[in-house]
Amino acid sequence: MCEAMKPIKVDDTNLAIIKELRQGRKPYKQIAQRLAITENTVRNRVQKMEEAGILEISGLVDMEQVNHHQLVIIGVKLKTTDMFKKGEEFSRVRGVVSVSVVTGRYDLILVVTFNEEYGLKEFYADEVSRIEDVQSLETFVIYKAYNLKVPYVL
Repeated sequence: MCEAMKPIKVDDTNLAIIKELRQGRKPYKQIAQRLAITENTVRNRVQKMEEAGILEISGLVDMEQVNHHQLVIIGVKLKTTDMFKKGEEFSRVRGVVSVSVVTGRYDLILVVTFNEEYGLKEFYADEVSRIEDVQSLETFVIYKAYNLKVPYVL
């Protein structure tokens, strides 16, 4: 976020715009008509939310529909309490769609994409083995997902 940029409030209008943008190609004019606001209001609010890091408009993929690709969830238990630093480190690993610092039995939850050239073996042997203070990992292969679409990161 730019230093001169003040944090903005996500009010009801911003939330309504975000909901309308679930279909990322929806024209601002159509959103404006549906919300009874001007097209310029929609454009300005979207721009401000993007600049503030609240909103990112991107294409999402249903990985079940992409041949030879698989989406996996991995629970990570750490030997350290510096979960935020380790979360940042995992976020830079190839194939990682997202990292969340969580409560419960794991410290981190990863969502990772694999394909024929880059799978679990490469992820664990080449990537995770370089990250210090990993105590254990548990892999959850997603066989069927509902409403789960992710950015393509490979």
